[in-house]
Amino acid sequence: MNDPNGMVYFNHTYHLFFQYYPGATVWGPMHWGHAISKDLIHWKELPIALYPDSLGYIFSGSAVVDSNNTSGFGKNGKIPLVAIFTHHDPKGEKAGANNFQNESLAYSLDGGYTWTKYSGNPVVKNPGITDFRDPKVSWYAKGKKWMMTLATKDRITFYSSPDLTNWTKESEFGKELGAHGGVWECPDLFQLKLNGKSYWVLIVNINPGGPNNGSATQYFIGHFDGHQFTPIDNTTKWLDYGPDEYAGVTWNNTSNRTVFLGWMSNWLYATLVPTEKWRSAMTVPRELKLIEHNGSILIASSPVRELEALGGKTYTVTNPGAKNTSTITPLADQYVIHLQTKATTGFTVELANTNNEKLTLGYDKMHNQYFIDRTHAGISDFNKQFAGHFTAPRLSNSKSIKLTLIVDKASVELFADGGASVMTCIFFPQKQLNEIAVQTASAGQISTLSCSALTSIW
Repeated sequence: MNDPNGMVYFNHTYHLFFQYYPGATVWGPMHWGHAISKDLIHWKELPIALYPDSLGYIFSGSAVVDSNNTSGFGKNGKIPLVAIFTHHDPKGEKAGANNFQNESLAYSLDGGYTWTKYSGNPVVKNPGITDFRDPKVSWYAKGKKWMMTLATKDRITFYSSPDLTNWTKESEFGKELGAHGGVWECPDLFQLKLNGKSYWVLIVNINPGGPNNGSATQYFIGHFDGHQFTPIDNTTKWLDYGPDEYAGVTWNNTSNRTVFLGWMSNWLYATLVPTEKWRSAMTVPRELKLIEHNGSILIASSPVRELEALGGKTYTVTNPGAKNTSTITPLADQYVIHLQTKATTGFTVELANTNNEKLTLGYDKMHNQYFIDRTHAGISDFNKQFAGHFTAPRLSNSKSIKLTLIVDKASVELFADGGASVMTCIFFPQKQLNEIAVQTASAGQISTLSCSALTSIW
């Protein structure tokens, strides 16, 4: 599996579709896999939603609730869910054509469980751009129209439609802005508020060209008038600085919250990682909000509150500042570590096992940045760029540090300073990393330290 697709909330159910090849644990002809959840945490996998057809593979896209039946797909009072996706024609690609990716529709009249492809596909035809994909569609209420945010090679192209079937090009954005180390992919456009004022957020995933090499998610803060997106500054910003969050977008139709989900891997090595029965996973769903830091508006990401329902027994270190090293034995294979310092002091958290495998992470005071180092965290010889030391800037002026770590058998998600700095990292130890040590330069620097077990979602 790779990109999350078609994320939509309807009838108290979160639908997650995703890029999926059922035939092997490497990339192949893409389908839309399908899973549902009532709480964003426990998931039930359903039958494949969309299969490849004569127009091509089913690449990434989105889904919306067409409450007013603008598409006309609704029948007998049933509200249609409409999926908008890229048809990727492998024959055209192989023949050297430049228009082998086009945008198509499918609709569901039973709440997203079964789908019918639109007979008029494709609805947006490629003008001759080799990378023309990943439509993210949402309703623009002020203009009473649908907006499509489309990745078109080295920029974003906006289209509008009154009915989801007839589309008009509105504008382009980004040729000269942001990071351009690779192709732009999987965009998203939505609103967030800060101090009562609304801003538009444009997410643009990029591969390669991330801050720690390979795939990553950048974003822009600005204004959108139904025609054009205008950023408030030209700074390149990253939603996640770790090496293993990509293709992240948000759920449609969640009303008063914005929930983000990313694919937990990197195209530098996604098809090479040393797993057998599975290949890739998603991040923990994250709620997004805007914050201010040194005059800039940034996105902060926090694990969704529903994750707390998995909480098991908690081990709290008594007087963690009494000495410069504290040790914890986790109470489950997956767990959450909460740590707070008394000042912006450097520290290291080491996750290790008896095989001398270890993942180290923490805060580097000298360079004012967080880090994750998986150089010695297990198997890494499948790709020369996998092992390494990865960093994220500290984006807070607080006099103390708060750190949350969500640890699973093969991944860690780091949230610092209320989600101002975020890192996602996968690793492959040959034995569980079940020994935790927190070290500071001297005693008296850690104010709170705890480890809570997480029950399995399966």
